[in-house]
Amino acid sequence: MLADISPLREHADFRRLWFGNGISAIGQQMTAMAVALQVYAITGSSFYVGLVGLCSLVPLIVFGLYGGAVADAVDRRRLGMTTAFGATALSAALAALAILHVHKVWPLYTVVALQAVCFAMNSPARSSMIPRLLPAEKLPAANALASMAGGVEQMAGPMLGGVFVGFWGYQSAYLIDVVAFTASLYAMWRLPAMLPGDDGEPGSGAPAVRRRPSVTEGLRYLAARPNLRTTFISDLAAMVLAQPRVLFPALAALWYGGGSRTVGLLTAATAVGALIGGVFSGWLERVNRQGFAVLIAIASWGAAMTVFGLTHDLLLGLLLLGLAGCADTVSMVFRNTMLQSAAPDDMRGRLQGVFLVVVVGGPRLGDFLAGSASDIFTPTVAIVGGGLACVVAITLIGLLQRSFVRYDARTPVA
Repeated sequence: MLADISPLREHADFRRLWFGNGISAIGQQMTAMAVALQVYAITGSSFYVGLVGLCSLVPLIVFGLYGGAVADAVDRRRLGMTTAFGATALSAALAALAILHVHKVWPLYTVVALQAVCFAMNSPARSSMIPRLLPAEKLPAANALASMAGGVEQMAGPMLGGVFVGFWGYQSAYLIDVVAFTASLYAMWRLPAMLPGDDGEPGSGAPAVRRRPSVTEGLRYLAARPNLRTTFISDLAAMVLAQPRVLFPALAALWYGGGSRTVGLLTAATAVGALIGGVFSGWLERVNRQGFAVLIAIASWGAAMTVFGLTHDLLLGLLLLGLAGCADTVSMVFRNTMLQSAAPDDMRGRLQGVFLVVVVGGPRLGDFLAGSASDIFTPTVAIVGGGLACVVAITLIGLLQRSFVRYDARTPVA
């Protein structure tokens, strides 16, 4: 029932990287929260807060698709350190803008876009380091630890960001992010060179394979594999249609009479649910109809968001967001498992690039859609309509992709 922590005990490089990335990720979440609050304070509009997500979306799509290919052609340690240092400098730039009281949104949008470039190049590099640091039998435990760390980051980062902004201003969150990045930089500095190898085994030291990266080949493969393709489409149904986080600053003020600390609680509630779902995930190993489970989990997400939009009680709202986060964890576990087991090894890197674009870019597109709908109609219409649209979309996906409903983990078919 509980996570295996032996990778942390037995492998110092992985332990440093896990802790370093976790601390840095909390700082990044604090920065994301502070930027949303600052844009809303300047403009008073959820639409402009939604534009923050759109500014991240384009760089993530462009550079995310090629990030995995670049990570397979250069020293991953050097790439990770370079992009992490760039993200550190950008957080320092945000702090400077806040200290100088620059009341314009376009500098914030510019920095956010550049941060998305750094993240899109850094994430595949960091992910591809893990198989070189651990034996193959420890990779499932390492991925479980990464999932649990992600829940803590999503829970603690926004909540701390809201608290620090509320007490000490936007610059406090940005400066903490700058300091937090040093943990990740130190962890990668202690690593050996990570040149791509032929087998990807720990310590292989194999020479890099020099070839022209081909993103289109991976996309063609994905287009011809209905089950793998549906894992991405189903996630987009949830993240694009029923993603209300961009509305949290407005909801805190209009529904709950709160401020930045209430925004932090709303954002953290989903992460708390995801963390609980990860801690008590032992039963998932006994589920073989993984495609059907993905559809049920995403429909549950949409239903929870629909009810959330109908209530203005803070405690009930937090509970519903927590249930949605738990459903998201179930969906994520099965989608990742299907991607890892049904796809051949020589395609997993390029599919991981698509995975990054969908998982990170989808919610940002959802931010833009929810912010626009809220300004055109009302926050209630945006949230309830999005939740219902998610349930309808996932039902149609199940009806149209019968092979996905029948997918059996004992005989995985892409």
